[in-house]
Amino acid sequence: MQIVLTRHQQKRQIPWPIELENFIKGLLSMLIPAFSDCMIHDMAELHIAFEKNKQDLEKILLYWKDEMHDDIEEQIIAYYRALPAIEDLLMKDASAILFGDPAAKSIDEVLSTYPGFFAICIYRLAHQLHVQKIPFLPRMLTEYAHSKTGIDIHPGAEIGQHFFIDHGTGIVIGETTSIGDHVKLYQGVTLGALSVKKEMADTKRHPTIKDHVVIYAGATILGGETIIGEHTTIGGNVWVTQSIDPYVSVYNEPKLIFKKKNGHGYTH
Repeated sequence: MQIVLTRHQQKRQIPWPIELENFIKGLLSMLIPAFSDCMIHDMAELHIAFEKNKQDLEKILLYWKDEMHDDIEEQIIAYYRALPAIEDLLMKDASAILFGDPAAKSIDEVLSTYPGFFAICIYRLAHQLHVQKIPFLPRMLTEYAHSKTGIDIHPGAEIGQHFFIDHGTGIVIGETTSIGDHVKLYQGVTLGALSVKKEMADTKRHPTIKDHVVIYAGATILGGETIIGEHTTIGGNVWVTQSIDPYVSVYNEPKLIFKKKNGHGYTH
């Protein structure tokens, strides 16, 4: 039997999963020690980890050297210069979770056990790559987080400070979503587009969420012209396709049906 290799098989076009995972784990070990497989004890070990991670990133970027807009070395320098600002954002996110969730007992618990925080970490690292117009890699990072947590955040989304994802499974945040500061999302929230037509690819398709908004489980907010005003609360399972003013609470009116075994029932 003759086996013919495809062009993709003859020359690998994307990083191997182990290469991607090594890069992610290396980054997190420097920023969030709770995610690390091995502790960094001093500056010498941090320097070694830093250089190893730079090499891992360079190896990955070489897969797309023909598609890079800028020199790879310049891109790497720009990325690592951005890490302190990303670390600062992540600590603000962790604090928002600690002070916003009664179940959170310590910052260490948030850093090491909250899937929402893990997804935010990967998003912020991927977003910087997206800003630098690195091809493919930003999406690969957020899909890695998606596979681990069930939380799908496109790296192109704009997300402010003190972001809190509680529970998180099933959350979808689209590419052109804009989220302000001190926003809290629960599981199953969708910030999506009204239309998935290809010709809308370069338009704002996803909603804008202003500061201090809370969106409860299962809510769906759609459309690029949809703006949720400051300090607004969106209740569970609400479907929103129009803008909501600031300081408003939006809820479905529940209708419960209680049925007894004898067939007689009533609603509440």
